[in-house]
Amino acid sequence: MISVRSNPSAAAPPQEDAWITSYQNLRPHWHSVALSHQHQTLPISISRVNQFDAARLDIEMSAMLKEQLVKVFSLMKPGMLFQFEPELDAFLEFLIWRFSIWVDKPTPGNALMNLRYRDERAMEIREKVRTGLEGPGLTVAQKMCYCIATVGGQYIWARLQSFSAFRRWGDSEQRPLARRAWGLMQRIEGLYKAASFGNLVIFLYTGRYRNLIERALRARLVYESPNMNRAVSFEYMNRQLVWNEFSEMLLLLLPLLNSSTVKSFLHPFSKDKSSSSSEDDSTCPICRASPTLPYLALPCQHR
Repeated sequence: MISVRSNPSAAAPPQEDAWITSYQNLRPHWHSVALSHQHQTLPISISRVNQFDAARLDIEMSAMLKEQLVKVFSLMKPGMLFQFEPELDAFLEFLIWRFSIWVDKPTPGNALMNLRYRDERAMEIREKVRTGLEGPGLTVAQKMCYCIATVGGQYIWARLQSFSAFRRWGDSEQRPLARRAWGLMQRIEGLYKAASFGNLVIFLYTGRYRNLIERALRARLVYESPNMNRAVSFEYMNRQLVWNEFSEMLLLLLPLLNSSTVKSFLHPFSKDKSSSSSEDDSTCPICRASPTLPYLALPCQHR
Protein backbone atom coordinates (compact mmCIF):
# COMPACT_ATOMS: atom_id res chain seq x y z
CA MET A 1 0.00 0.00 0.00
CA ILE A 2 1.30 3.37 -0.97
CA SER A 3 0.43 6.25 1.39
CA VAL A 4 0.29 9.75 0.02
CA ARG A 5 0.99 12.64 2.38
CA SER A 6 -0.29 16.10 1.58
CA ASN A 7 2.12 18.95 1.86
CA PRO A 8 0.63 21.90 3.90
CA SER A 9 2.79 24.32 2.03
CA ALA A 10 1.15 23.23 -1.20
CA ALA A 11 -2.37 24.46 -0.07
CA ALA A 12 -3.51 27.72 -1.63
CA PRO A 13 -3.42 30.65 0.87
CA PRO A 14 -6.64 32.66 1.44
CA GLN A 15 -7.11 35.89 -0.34
CA GLU A 16 -6.23 39.12 1.36
CA ASP A 17 -9.82 40.45 1.32
CA ALA A 18 -11.41 37.19 2.55
CA TRP A 19 -11.97 38.61 6.03
CA ILE A 20 -13.83 41.54 4.54
CA THR A 21 -16.25 39.18 2.81
CA SER A 22 -16.78 37.18 6.00
CA TYR A 23 -17.38 40.39 7.98
CA GLN A 24 -19.95 41.62 5.49
CA ASN A 25 -21.77 38.29 5.61
CA LEU A 26 -21.90 38.21 9.43
CA ARG A 27 -22.62 41.89 9.97
CA PRO A 28 -26.46 41.64 9.55
CA HIS A 29 -26.55 38.76 12.04
CA TRP A 30 -24.51 40.72 14.59
CA HIS A 31 -26.74 43.74 14.11
CA SER A 32 -29.90 41.72 14.69
CA VAL A 33 -28.43 40.15 17.84
CA ALA A 34 -27.46 43.56 19.18
CA LEU A 35 -30.95 44.92 18.55
CA SER A 36 -32.56 41.92 20.23
CA HIS A 37 -30.48 42.48 23.36
CA GLN A 38 -31.09 46.20 23.22
CA HIS A 39 -34.90 45.89 23.19
CA GLN A 40 -35.09 42.90 25.49
CA THR A 41 -37.50 43.35 28.43
CA LEU A 42 -36.55 41.93 31.76
CA PRO A 43 -39.42 40.01 33.37
CA ILE A 44 -40.15 41.79 36.63
CA SER A 45 -42.93 40.88 39.02
CA ILE A 46 -44.61 43.55 41.14
CA SER A 47 -46.58 42.33 44.13
CA ARG A 48 -50.31 42.55 43.46
CA VAL A 49 -50.97 42.87 47.19
CA ASN A 50 -48.74 45.94 47.35
CA GLN A 51 -50.64 47.58 44.52
CA PHE A 52 -54.03 46.89 46.09
CA ASP A 53 -52.78 48.08 49.48
CA ALA A 54 -51.50 51.30 47.92
CA ALA A 55 -54.91 52.01 46.39
CA ARG A 56 -56.61 51.31 49.71
CA LEU A 57 -54.20 53.57 51.57
CA ASP A 58 -54.89 56.39 49.12
CA ILE A 59 -58.62 56.01 49.76
CA GLU A 60 -58.06 56.07 53.52
CA MET A 61 -55.88 59.16 53.21
CA SER A 62 -58.55 60.95 51.22
CA ALA A 63 -61.16 59.95 53.82
CA MET A 64 -58.99 61.31 56.64
CA LEU A 65 -58.53 64.64 54.84
CA LYS A 66 -62.25 64.81 54.20
CA GLU A 67 -63.03 64.15 57.85
CA GLN A 68 -60.73 66.94 58.96
CA LEU A 69 -62.21 69.32 56.41
CA VAL A 70 -65.76 68.49 57.48
CA LYS A 71 -64.87 69.32 61.09
CA VAL A 72 -63.97 72.85 59.98
CA PHE A 73 -67.56 73.40 58.83
CA SER A 74 -69.15 71.61 61.80
CA LEU A 75 -70.55 74.87 63.25
CA MET A 76 -72.26 75.87 60.04
CA LYS A 77 -75.79 75.02 58.94
CA PRO A 78 -76.40 71.24 59.06
CA GLY A 79 -76.71 69.64 55.65
CA MET A 80 -75.12 72.51 53.78
CA LEU A 81 -71.85 70.66 53.18
CA PHE A 82 -73.72 67.58 51.95
CA GLN A 83 -74.86 69.51 48.89
CA PHE A 84 -71.26 70.11 47.85
CA GLU A 85 -69.89 66.66 48.66
CA PRO A 86 -68.87 65.84 45.04
CA GLU A 87 -66.99 69.13 44.82
CA LEU A 88 -65.28 68.40 48.12
CA ASP A 89 -64.18 64.94 46.99
CA ALA A 90 -62.91 66.32 43.70
CA PHE A 91 -60.98 69.06 45.49
CA LEU A 92 -59.26 66.56 47.79
CA GLU A 93 -58.42 64.23 44.90
CA PHE A 94 -57.00 67.19 42.97
CA LEU A 95 -54.80 68.17 45.93
CA ILE A 96 -53.42 64.64 46.19
CA TRP A 97 -52.76 64.56 42.44
CA ARG A 98 -51.20 68.04 42.41
CA PHE A 99 -48.65 67.36 45.14
CA SER A 100 -47.81 63.78 44.14
CA ILE A 101 -48.20 62.72 40.51
CA TRP A 102 -47.85 66.19 38.97
CA VAL A 103 -44.46 66.75 40.63
CA ASP A 104 -43.20 63.23 39.78
CA LYS A 105 -43.70 61.91 43.30
CA PRO A 106 -45.66 58.83 44.39
CA THR A 107 -49.02 59.11 46.09
CA PRO A 108 -49.09 58.50 49.86
CA GLY A 109 -50.18 54.90 49.38
CA ASN A 110 -47.58 54.25 46.69
CA ALA A 111 -44.86 55.81 48.83
CA LEU A 112 -45.69 53.51 51.74
CA MET A 113 -45.69 50.50 49.42
CA ASN A 114 -42.43 51.54 47.68
CA LEU A 115 -44.14 52.04 44.31
CA ARG A 116 -44.05 54.66 41.59
CA TYR A 117 -45.57 55.21 38.16
CA ARG A 118 -43.53 54.44 35.06
CA ASP A 119 -44.27 55.22 31.43
CA GLU A 120 -44.40 51.76 29.88
CA ARG A 121 -44.33 53.17 26.34
CA ALA A 122 -40.82 54.54 26.86
CA MET A 123 -39.55 51.13 27.95
CA GLU A 124 -39.81 49.76 24.40
CA ILE A 125 -36.99 51.99 23.13
CA ARG A 126 -34.63 51.91 26.07
CA GLU A 127 -31.01 50.94 25.51
CA LYS A 128 -29.62 49.50 28.72
CA VAL A 129 -31.34 47.46 31.40
CA ARG A 130 -29.91 46.62 34.80
CA THR A 131 -32.75 45.72 37.20
CA GLY A 132 -35.87 46.08 35.06
CA LEU A 133 -37.16 48.90 37.27
CA GLU A 134 -35.60 51.69 35.25
CA GLY A 135 -37.67 53.99 33.15
CA PRO A 136 -38.96 57.55 33.09
CA GLY A 137 -42.00 58.75 34.93
CA LEU A 138 -45.24 59.86 33.36
CA THR A 139 -45.24 62.55 30.74
CA VAL A 140 -47.17 65.80 31.06
CA ALA A 141 -49.89 64.51 28.75
CA GLN A 142 -50.27 61.34 30.81
CA LYS A 143 -50.48 63.36 34.02
CA MET A 144 -53.17 65.63 32.61
CA CYS A 145 -55.16 62.71 31.27
CA TYR A 146 -54.86 60.96 34.62
CA CYS A 147 -56.22 64.04 36.40
CA ILE A 148 -59.08 64.45 33.93
CA ALA A 149 -60.05 60.77 34.19
CA THR A 150 -59.77 60.37 37.96
CA VAL A 151 -60.77 63.78 39.28
CA GLY A 152 -62.96 65.14 36.49
CA GLY A 153 -64.51 61.84 35.48
CA GLN A 154 -65.52 60.85 38.99
CA TYR A 155 -66.90 64.33 39.71
CA ILE A 156 -68.98 64.47 36.52
CA TRP A 157 -70.36 60.97 37.07
CA ALA A 158 -71.24 61.69 40.71
CA ARG A 159 -72.99 64.92 39.78
CA LEU A 160 -74.85 63.25 36.92
CA GLN A 161 -76.06 60.46 39.19
CA SER A 162 -77.28 62.86 41.89
CA PHE A 163 -79.00 65.07 39.33
CA SER A 164 -80.72 62.12 37.63
CA ALA A 165 -81.84 60.72 40.98
CA PHE A 166 -83.20 64.11 42.06
CA ARG A 167 -85.06 64.54 38.76
CA ARG A 168 -86.25 60.92 38.83
CA TRP A 169 -85.22 60.08 35.31
CA GLY A 170 -85.84 56.39 35.92
CA ASP A 171 -89.58 56.80 36.66
CA SER A 172 -92.00 55.63 34.01
CA GLU A 173 -93.93 58.89 34.20
CA GLN A 174 -90.99 60.96 32.99
CA ARG A 175 -90.44 62.17 29.45
CA PRO A 176 -89.07 59.68 26.91
CA LEU A 177 -85.82 61.65 26.64
CA ALA A 178 -85.21 61.40 30.39
CA ARG A 179 -85.92 57.67 30.37
CA ARG A 180 -83.54 57.16 27.46
CA ALA A 181 -80.83 59.12 29.26
CA TRP A 182 -81.36 57.00 32.37
CA GLY A 183 -81.15 53.78 30.34
CA LEU A 184 -77.98 55.03 28.65
CA MET A 185 -76.42 55.76 32.02
CA GLN A 186 -77.26 52.28 33.25
CA ARG A 187 -75.73 50.72 30.14
CA ILE A 188 -72.55 52.79 30.46
CA GLU A 189 -72.25 51.81 34.10
CA GLY A 190 -72.77 48.15 33.26
CA LEU A 191 -70.14 48.25 30.51
CA TYR A 192 -67.68 49.98 32.80
CA LYS A 193 -68.19 47.38 35.53
CA ALA A 194 -67.77 44.55 33.02
CA ALA A 195 -64.60 46.12 31.65
CA SER A 196 -63.29 46.66 35.18
CA PHE A 197 -63.94 43.02 36.01
CA GLY A 198 -62.09 41.90 32.89
CA ASN A 199 -59.21 44.21 33.73
CA LEU A 200 -59.13 42.77 37.25
CA VAL A 201 -58.83 39.24 35.89
CA ILE A 202 -56.00 40.30 33.57
CA PHE A 203 -54.30 42.15 36.43
CA LEU A 204 -54.41 39.11 38.67
CA TYR A 205 -52.82 37.07 35.89
CA THR A 206 -50.14 39.54 34.70
CA GLY A 207 -49.74 41.95 37.64
CA ARG A 208 -49.96 45.04 35.44
CA TYR A 209 -52.44 47.94 35.39
CA ARG A 210 -54.80 47.59 38.33
CA ASN A 211 -57.51 49.76 36.73
CA LEU A 212 -58.68 50.84 33.30
CA ILE A 213 -57.15 54.31 33.53
CA GLU A 214 -53.67 52.93 34.10
CA ARG A 215 -54.12 50.47 31.24
CA ALA A 216 -55.31 53.18 28.85
CA LEU A 217 -52.41 55.48 29.76
CA ARG A 218 -49.94 52.57 30.05
CA ALA A 219 -48.86 53.87 33.44
CA ARG A 220 -47.42 50.92 35.28
CA LEU A 221 -46.57 50.69 38.97
CA VAL A 222 -43.03 49.50 39.66
CA TYR A 223 -40.82 49.46 42.71
CA GLU A 224 -39.13 52.77 43.43
CA SER A 225 -36.20 51.11 45.16
CA PRO A 226 -35.35 47.45 44.51
CA ASN A 227 -33.87 46.95 48.00
CA MET A 228 -36.60 48.54 50.11
CA ASN A 229 -39.37 46.76 51.97
CA ARG A 230 -42.89 47.92 52.63
CA ALA A 231 -43.18 50.64 55.27
CA VAL A 232 -46.51 49.41 56.62
CA SER A 233 -46.78 47.01 59.54
CA PHE A 234 -49.84 44.78 59.75
CA GLU A 235 -49.35 43.60 63.33
CA TYR A 236 -52.08 45.82 64.72
CA MET A 237 -54.44 44.84 61.93
CA ASN A 238 -53.78 41.15 62.57
CA ARG A 239 -54.56 41.55 66.26
CA GLN A 240 -57.71 43.48 65.42
CA LEU A 241 -58.82 40.75 63.03
CA VAL A 242 -58.22 38.06 65.66
CA TRP A 243 -60.26 39.90 68.29
CA ASN A 244 -63.04 40.60 65.80
CA GLU A 245 -63.29 36.94 64.89
CA PHE A 246 -63.20 35.94 68.56
CA SER A 247 -65.98 38.39 69.48
CA GLU A 248 -68.12 37.20 66.56
CA MET A 249 -67.63 33.60 67.70
CA LEU A 250 -68.75 34.52 71.23
CA LEU A 251 -71.79 36.36 69.91
CA LEU A 252 -72.68 33.25 67.95
CA LEU A 253 -72.15 30.71 70.75
CA LEU A 254 -73.40 32.54 73.84
CA PRO A 255 -77.10 32.56 72.82
CA LEU A 256 -76.90 28.79 72.30
CA LEU A 257 -75.74 28.11 75.87
CA ASN A 258 -78.18 27.43 78.72
CA SER A 259 -77.74 30.14 81.36
CA SER A 260 -78.96 27.97 84.24
CA THR A 261 -76.49 25.23 83.36
CA VAL A 262 -73.64 27.72 83.21
CA LYS A 263 -74.64 29.21 86.57
CA SER A 264 -74.84 25.81 88.22
CA PHE A 265 -71.43 24.92 86.80
CA LEU A 266 -69.80 28.14 88.02
CA HIS A 267 -71.61 28.26 91.37
CA PRO A 268 -69.12 26.04 93.28
CA PHE A 269 -66.22 28.21 92.14
CA SER A 270 -67.90 31.43 93.27
CA LYS A 271 -68.25 30.47 96.96
CA ASP A 272 -65.79 31.60 99.59
CA LYS A 273 -63.52 28.75 100.66
CA SER A 274 -63.41 30.04 104.27
CA SER A 275 -67.15 29.81 104.69
CA SER A 276 -68.60 26.54 105.92
CA SER A 277 -71.63 24.77 104.58
CA SER A 278 -73.28 24.79 107.99
CA GLU A 279 -73.38 28.58 108.13
CA ASP A 280 -76.72 30.09 109.08
CA ASP A 281 -78.71 31.46 106.16
CA SER A 282 -79.95 34.34 108.27
CA THR A 283 -76.56 36.08 108.29
CA CYS A 284 -75.94 39.09 106.08
CA PRO A 285 -74.26 38.05 102.81
CA ILE A 286 -72.15 41.23 102.78
CA CYS A 287 -70.87 41.80 106.31
CA ARG A 288 -71.50 38.25 107.67
CA ALA A 289 -73.29 39.67 110.72
CA SER A 290 -76.49 38.32 112.30
CA PRO A 291 -79.49 40.58 111.91
CA THR A 292 -81.06 42.14 115.00
CA LEU A 293 -84.63 41.17 114.11
CA PRO A 294 -84.62 38.18 111.81
CA TYR A 295 -87.91 37.36 110.15
CA LEU A 296 -89.36 34.90 107.71
CA ALA A 297 -92.15 35.83 105.30
CA LEU A 298 -94.97 33.37 104.75
CA PRO A 299 -95.82 31.63 102.49
CA CYS A 300 -92.98 32.70 100.12
CA GLN A 301 -90.26 31.88 102.72
CA HIS A 302 -88.33 35.07 101.86
CA ARG A 303 -86.05 36.45 104.54
